[in-house]
Amino acid sequence: MRLLQLTGAIADFHARPLPDDLAEAETWSFQPSHRGLVLGSAQQEEVADLAAAERAGIEVARRRSGGGAVYVDPAHCVWLDVVLPRHDERWSDDVREATYWLGEAWQRALASIDLDTRLYRGGLEQTPWGRLVCFAALGPGEVLVGDRKVVGISQRRTRAGARFQCIAYERWAPDDLLDLLDLSADDRQEAAADLAGRATGVGPRLEELRSAVIAELTAS
Repeated sequence: MRLLQLTGAIADFHARPLPDDLAEAETWSFQPSHRGLVLGSAQQEEVADLAAAERAGIEVARRRSGGGAVYVDPAHCVWLDVVLPRHDERWSDDVREATYWLGEAWQRALASIDLDTRLYRGGLEQTPWGRLVCFAALGPGEVLVGDRKVVGISQRRTRAGARFQCIAYERWAPDDLLDLLDLSADDRQEAAADLAGRATGVGPRLEELRSAVIAELTAS
């Protein structure tokens, strides 16, 4: 699998097209130039508190894959996309099973930094805040430590292939995200209490994880 190291604005990265004639799978390792709030493809801009984001110097962008909002801090997360053409042997027409191989690659990388994980093979989980926040619910192929999500995966499929978008955090801090959403004080407090136990970070070995997962993907 070919590796591309990319930097720049989050909006520009998400506008990057999925090539129609991709010869082989690619891993896009992305280092954003700024912190960001990334909304899912079905979310309206109104879910964000744009004034709060502007005050904090945070870019608000929308991705083309589904799911809830994601907070991005380039110093404290690993973010990479995998682009898979339909002719690749790992391709699956089953939307749920399509992510399993990728989740398994993350599992091997996480094992290398001494984290014991499991792969979620169920359907899209329905939770109180799952439509709003990516890490509030589980989706197929995502990875857990215990009962907490540690790797989030979303996908966008076209006639040419699929773009899988993945993120893992050094630490899980729901308030970083919730402070950027247009919520009442009561809803923010309720969401924070619910989200606190739904996800986790990988700890201080984040850069080791970045190297390990890239090695797993590019070796194939």
